Amino acid sequence: MRVLQIKVKPNARESVLEQAADGTWTARLKSPPVDGRANQELIGLVARHWGCAKSAVELKTGASGRLKLVRIDLPDPGQKRD
Repeated sequence: MRVLQIKVKPNARESVLEQAADGTWTARLKSPPVDGRANQELIGLVARHWGCAKSAVELKTGASGRLKLVRIDLPDPGQKRD
């Protein structure tokens, strides 16, 4: 499991998730912050970046703000899958 604090900038030209040199995360999203569209795009962007399913990404806090805590349930590298 990993928890990221991400600063979101909606209405951008392109959707990008990037980490700055100081370790902070920024997400630029094409979607506007209306009806949860930006949050859904953020979940998809994080899932794509980490190579996991959208269901493994959860928005913990910040649903209506620009600063969000996102939890990612990643399998352990040594864990055996059936």
